[in-house]
Parts: sequence; structure tokens; C-alpha cells
Amino acid sequence: QFLFSLLELEIIERQERTKNTLLRFAKFPYRKTLDQFDFTAQPDIDERRIRELMNLSFLDAQENLIFLGPPGIGKTHLAVAIGMEAISKGLKTYFITLNDLVSQLRHAEQQDKLEKKIRVFIKPSVLIIDEIGYLDLDPKSAHYLFQVISRRYERGSIILTSNKGFGEWGEMVGDPIIATAMLDRLLHHS
Repeated sequence: QFLFSLLELEIIERQERTKNTLLRFAKFPYRKTLDQFDFTAQPDIDERRIRELMNLSFLDAQENLIFLGPPGIGKTHLAVAIGMEAISKGLKTYFITLNDLVSQLRHAEQQDKLEKKIRVFIKPSVLIIDEIGYLDLDPKSAHYLFQVISRRYERGSIILTSNKGFGEWGEMVGDPIIATAMLDRLLHHS
């Protein structure tokens, strides 16, 4: 009995260390759960549908989640809550704003390490890209975003938050053809 209790304690401690490592890797701007989301303040959000997403079946199907809407409605909170749930299941999750993503890829390319950096965004089970649409992208930045989306297509789920409707993405990325290609990959399984 003593040995069993000791092994059980070791397993619990190991799971907690793994969870803490995954949380550090995720780089969330804050840690929020779905229980902390105020659905009464956002009656247009389908609480039942959001709670269904917490079963994470969209990850098995390699589907994407896209939260669109004006600032202040809780898109980032919902993305983080789903990411926290993925971590609780032991899944590697990575959170980044679009601005940071393109900045990191630009810097990596200047150091001739672009491919290595892109792999950082390809490997996690869940990639959360926040704040799409707050800044217009130059052609190089749009290319970086397209590379990440294209390389994750049918290989891993992406959760996006955006304040721009899909019809505005061509203007946002400065190239309607690249915007269409991105949206084709994102929306095919979303």
C-alpha cells in the first residue's frame, strides 16, 4: 500500500510538472478559463456551442476555430480558455499575436533561421494567433502568415481571433490572392 501511494504521488507530481511546462511554453497573455467568461455580458455568443468546443474534438479533426467580432467581446479570453483546456489534456499549445508572429519570422529570416522558426509554429497541437486585423500587413508579413497557415493546413488546428470580417482580409494583407489562399485553407476545416 505504501509503495502504491508513493507511485501515485510521483505520477501526480509528474503530471503537474508537465502541465506547468506546457503553460510556460504556451505564452498566454493571461490564464483564463471558460468558467471565468461572462456569457451574460455577451448574449450573442452561443454558450452551448462554446462549451462543446471544450471537448477538443476539433483537434482530432484538425479543424480551425475562428473568432470574429469587434474588440472587447472576449475572443481572446475564449481562445485562451480553449488553449488552457488543451494543456490540461497534455497538448502542446502556443499563443502569439499576429504582430509578434510576423516580427519573429522577419527576425529569423534576417538571421537565416526562418525555416527553424516556422517549425516552432507548426509543431504545437494548437496554435492560437490573436489580433488579426489590428494592423495591416506588408507583403512580406502576409507571406509569413500564409506560410504558417499553409504548413499547418490539415496537420494541426489554429485558433484565430480577428476584428475583421473575411471580406476585409484582402485589404488587410494587401493582396486579395494571398488572402483568398489563406482563407481557403483556414475555412476548409473550420
